[in-house]
Amino acid sequence: MLNPSSSLNDLTVRPARPLDAAFLEGLYRTARPDLQLIDGDDEVIEQIVAQQFQVNQRGMAEQFPEALHYVIEKLGTAIGALVTDFGHNEIRVVYLAFIPAARGRGHGRTVLQGVQQAAQRISCPVTAVVWASNPAARQHYLALGFRVAEQGPAAERLVWYPGQPA
Repeated sequence: MLNPSSSLNDLTVRPARPLDAAFLEGLYRTARPDLQLIDGDDEVIEQIVAQQFQVNQRGMAEQFPEALHYVIEKLGTAIGALVTDFGHNEIRVVYLAFIPAARGRGHGRTVLQGVQQAAQRISCPVTAVVWASNPAARQHYLALGFRVAEQGPAAERLVWYPGQPA
């Protein structure tokens, strides 16, 4: 999909490595502030968050065994992660997250535009599921030309087709 070590403006998208595990778990923690609302002592909360991260990783591996895992860097510093899957003649954005300091700076838009460019080259749609609890992500996808393909009470499946404005 994206070329290994693709450069998108000042961002680099490279394949994730085993050494990225601690960064990815920390990123997951920041992307799930709801887990910090758990009532309990810090040690219990840490255990629950770590367990949820492991469940998330296993679930992704089972549901998308061929997924490509990337780390997004800015000037050599890891700031985000992207997981994509080629399935059913589409590129599926399975996961896209940034550390808090990198949010709201247009990095997600840049990465998604790179995914759209890759999809344009191979003439396939891009899909993503956006949770109802994340209206900001939904707005970003819609601004990039994604349309609602399926709507449910907890999430929407969005799709972008080559030839649509990016």
